[in-house]
Amino acid sequence: MTTDISSLTGYTQSNTGSDNSSRQTLSADMNTFLTLLTTQLKYQDPMDPMDTAEFTNQLVQYSSVEQSIQTNEKLDTLLSLNIANLGAQAVSYIGKTVQVLGDVMPLENGKAKATYTLDKDVTAVTITVKDMNGKVVYSEQGKITSGTHEFTWNGKDSNGNQLEDGAYQISVSTKVPSGETNASVMTTVFGKVTGVASDENNVYVGLGDSVTASLGDIVTIRNDDYFDKVSDSSGGEDTGNDDSGSDSDADGETGSDSETQSV
Repeated sequence: MTTDISSLTGYTQSNTGSDNSSRQTLSADMNTFLTLLTTQLKYQDPMDPMDTAEFTNQLVQYSSVEQSIQTNEKLDTLLSLNIANLGAQAVSYIGKTVQVLGDVMPLENGKAKATYTLDKDVTAVTITVKDMNGKVVYSEQGKITSGTHEFTWNGKDSNGNQLEDGAYQISVSTKVPSGETNASVMTTVFGKVTGVASDENNVYVGLGDSVTASLGDIVTIRNDDYFDKVSDSSGGEDTGNDDSGSDSDADGETGSDSETQSV
């Protein structure tokens, strides 16, 4: 297990440097402006004095810019503190199994798990697993009723060969009767958190050794032994409460294919 927290402090330092640069530039411009102003006032014609309204407006504008810079500095500080707090919170997830929104699942020790949610009943569902090169390695028929269904995979391809652990993409295509709108599909994947990292915008958790997910995409957090309960079947297995998953796309029934993958 590895935890990368160094990027959190790096983010804070990089933003502070940017703000200091803006402040220094503004200060230099302000000093130049005041020098020009005092010089012009010194050598102005007493019988035709310069209009001070424009100088006043420029001073107000400089003050407004300085206030904006100070506001940005405070917001950056709050944001960096929030990122740091989220990173500290995410560290507690290491070793836990999380469920996240997405379609790339980690195969860990020959076990992978995902869910798909249908917004309505359909006539057929095909679950396809691809490697990260886009090659289809496994497929099966899924449950056709609306709701959330689980999919488990033991990492074997369609020929029964055990594949290496790593990242695999799951896609769910549906068939609906002609004339009906396509079904909406949302997928989630499960993985054991092995590390934490961040950039200037977000905190991320590592799932296994090959998948990264945003902290904000985590849906649930499970016990450490959650994957131990995954059935060691030859392929996918729906463990949901739906008992109407038999193939119901009778011969002769026409339909339209649609595929939706969560991001």
